[in-house]
Amino acid sequence: MEVSVSSSKDMDDEYKKLIKRMNPPRVVIDNESCKNATVIQVDSLNKQGMLLEVVQILTDLNLTVTKAYICSDGGWFMNVFNVTDADGNKVTDEETLRYIEKSLGPDSYFSSSMRRSVGVTSSVDRTFIELIGTDRPGLLSEVSAVLTSLNCNVVNAEVWTHNTRAAAIIQVTDVESRGAITDPDKLAMVKKLLCNVLKGSNRSREAKTGVSHGTTHTDRRLHQMMFNDRDYEQMSNEYSDEKEKPKVSVVNWQDRDYSVVTIRCKDRPKLLFDVVCTLTDMQYVVFHGNVDSEGPEAYQEYCIRHVDGSPVKSDAERQRTVQCLEAAIQRRISQGLKLELCANDKVGLLSHLTRIFRENSLTVTRAEVSTQSGKAVNTFYVRESSGLPVDPKTIDSIRQMIGQTILKVKGCPEGPPQESPTRFLFGGLFKSRSFCNFGNSRAYP
Repeated sequence: MEVSVSSSKDMDDEYKKLIKRMNPPRVVIDNESCKNATVIQVDSLNKQGMLLEVVQILTDLNLTVTKAYICSDGGWFMNVFNVTDADGNKVTDEETLRYIEKSLGPDSYFSSSMRRSVGVTSSVDRTFIELIGTDRPGLLSEVSAVLTSLNCNVVNAEVWTHNTRAAAIIQVTDVESRGAITDPDKLAMVKKLLCNVLKGSNRSREAKTGVSHGTTHTDRRLHQMMFNDRDYEQMSNEYSDEKEKPKVSVVNWQDRDYSVVTIRCKDRPKLLFDVVCTLTDMQYVVFHGNVDSEGPEAYQEYCIRHVDGSPVKSDAERQRTVQCLEAAIQRRISQGLKLELCANDKVGLLSHLTRIFRENSLTVTRAEVSTQSGKAVNTFYVRESSGLPVDPKTIDSIRQMIGQTILKVKGCPEGPPQESPTRFLFGGLFKSRSFCNFGNSRAYP
């Protein structure tokens, strides 16, 4: 019986491979038809997660999607993306164009989708630490101090905070071996001490610490961690101006048996990725989509069904979908003063920086820490712990301590001051027409 089942599965796999060979994906890159964007057309057999795969590759190349037309009905994936580079110009770099063709074209179809993305880190020479817990002043400072005391050097880190929760993916190496931590006793000690730090005095919400080696896509994993942590529940009001709040709606299109998701919000980098990532993680399939973000406001509309083929079934599911999408949009919003640091990397640098921020009552809403050719290249978005704008005297004092040429101010506080005492950084560190006429649609009461 087992032999028969195994044989049947092998035949199915071979049949799928045959179909793929008969219908290889096609990528067309057009720099002529659109005046101010590069047009990328992707046609292929559809599969679960295909849209996210494509959007992830474009996003990881630091490209901005200004318009998109999505269609994956009938088992075929047909999508058109208008993209620009980081400077808002057409994509003309030959190496980038070749990478797009290679990553989305026939040559890539039988390789692992996760390994095709430039944003994926696959390494055996470093250890990945995942942290999630309740945010509080000084948390990241404590975390980095623990890592330093255990002779762990922070190579890269990404920190998000949202709705009183903090999540981070930290890549470390062993100071002595300069590679991944292989000693099981040391790994156990890292997990134990970091878990104790995350728990602190708050026992009402769970804290989680994970250690691994291998492959991860940082942004997608952070979304998954915060989604699984249910950071979308009991959302705090982070917008003093209601006009700034994302507008998300979900209605059912009865004639087509779809649910239609509509999003209007201020545009920002990686917005499309964040939305598509969340829909995928919620087990929804996008059959049709329309994206327009050429102006300051982004408009996105999707016809979706659950993977079981059903539209949104209840008011509770609708509300949860709206909450999850709002959270996905808000997690990456960078509020505060942008600081960039570039210095020679050394063990304990992050711990030193976070202590200085904490001692000067600064909260970081988001942080990116990286090491490039022996240089630490870090970006922080900081605010006063009270929610008030950062005092220029505080920044001047910090720059005097760290170095005027090492720490640079790259932005200014976004929007009016926020008086929320719950928004700490992982401590103290740190419009187009609709698809349907809604006369035949139904919104839940």
